[in-house]
Amino acid sequence: MNNAPRPQPALARPLDFSVPSNRFAVAGAVGAVVLGRMVRGNWWAGLGVGSAAFSAWAIARELDPDSPQTANTALPVAAAATLLGGPGNPLAAAAALSGLRMIAGTTGQAATPADHLGLLTQSALAAATGHRSAALLAAAAPLLTPQAHSWQPALSLLMPRLWRDRGTGLTTAPAALLGLGAVALTPPLTVLEPVSSRCDRAPRAVRAEEVQRARQAAVVSLALGLGGGSVRGLVPLAAAVLTVGLRRVREGAKPRV
Repeated sequence: MNNAPRPQPALARPLDFSVPSNRFAVAGAVGAVVLGRMVRGNWWAGLGVGSAAFSAWAIARELDPDSPQTANTALPVAAAATLLGGPGNPLAAAAALSGLRMIAGTTGQAATPADHLGLLTQSALAAATGHRSAALLAAAAPLLTPQAHSWQPALSLLMPRLWRDRGTGLTTAPAALLGLGAVALTPPLTVLEPVSSRCDRAPRAVRAEEVQRARQAAVVSLALGLGGGSVRGLVPLAAAVLTVGLRRVREGAKPRV
């Protein structure tokens, strides 16, 4: 009988409510839902605002593991952009988050077949709704990690676009400005920075090179979204990249001391 423990998924990262930043994320997302309902006039729009806010927080935690303040700032930035420009696409945000979590390696676990299937599904859904830059981020993630390479998620890029946004389009002025501002911060953002945070399920620190690779991939995804006119679904990613980049600028793009 094989008593070896089953490998844990690399994408699962539950919230620990003993951490103040996690409590802020939940409270902030709920507040964004209520505010979205008040401003936009219906609960569906409110959920879109809350989803974007929470996704921005979660993505910033992957891109800047040592600084929960960055994630706490990204949350209201994404909420404001969504309130002004309208709800984006939570499927694109989910694909971006999963792809960056895989690349940054913050859980410390190598990808399992279930993780690859999850990336394939999320990437296909993002592609089907017209957000190919987010789909590419999730599809390419296993190829950018040293632990477990897989071409399986890349099959999602064969998915044709099946749904068209009949609202204000895939790009709005707030989303475009947020994305442009984030991409403009590429030089300080992508400088290698030491990381001291520990992995969730591995007895080691998060690797700085993997976080740097995730930041680079995030910028590439944003740039492709801007070029393809689909940055509206990447508002959470843009908010996270912008706030991390601004922190790096404020610190002079130097390592923490």
